[in-house]
Amino acid sequence: MKINVGSADKVLRVVAGVVIIACGIAFKSWWGAIGVIPLATAFVGFCPLYSLLGVSTCKVKH
Repeated sequence: MKINVGSADKVLRVVAGVVIIACGIAFKSWWGAIGVIPLATAFVGFCPLYSLLGVSTCKVKH
């Protein structure tokens, strides 16, 4: 797995993940569990969809 998620992208993913989870808790919906996906991709630094599309927001080539 090559790192393909840059630092600004990671921040946006963490914020989005937390917001989605918070909305799920606030509305008492299991759909908030979807917020785990952006959090996981932010912490791992790899997005499978980016890999399929050939996109990388990471400035440094690994």
